[in-house]
Amino acid sequence: MGESKVDKAVACFDEGFNCSSSVFSTYCEDFGLDKETGLKLSCPLGGGMGRLQGTCGAVSGAYLLIGLKHGMYLKEDPDARIKTYDMVREFARLFAERNESTNCRDIIGVDLLKDDPQITSARIKEVCPKMVKDAAEIVEQLLYAD
Repeated sequence: MGESKVDKAVACFDEGFNCSSSVFSTYCEDFGLDKETGLKLSCPLGGGMGRLQGTCGAVSGAYLLIGLKHGMYLKEDPDARIKTYDMVREFARLFAERNESTNCRDIIGVDLLKDDPQITSARIKEVCPKMVKDAAEIVEQLLYAD
């Protein structure tokens, strides 16, 4: 049996891609977007949006995947927006159940822009692989269930 997509997302992070790119690029081809574009598109969302430590990048990557699968693209289909928003809230609920927050600063516990780079690097290596794994598992639960 081959490596699971969850494992591939974590391996992508371990290779040096950020949390958002690791989640998003692992699944984006399943929803019609090539991996290179997926990596580029999701890159700014790492570190809670450019290291501003807002919404966790792994979470943001998952939100983009929800949009790729269910997002509104026809003005005649407002139900798609409702479904997308509902799924985003469900993802956030499930992620927060596992990690107490969807906010990078709360999860990681250091200031990525102000704290010592060695400390922040160590904390990222300690905490973020689990966030990528959790986000990927929830993506699979929500987007591949139907």
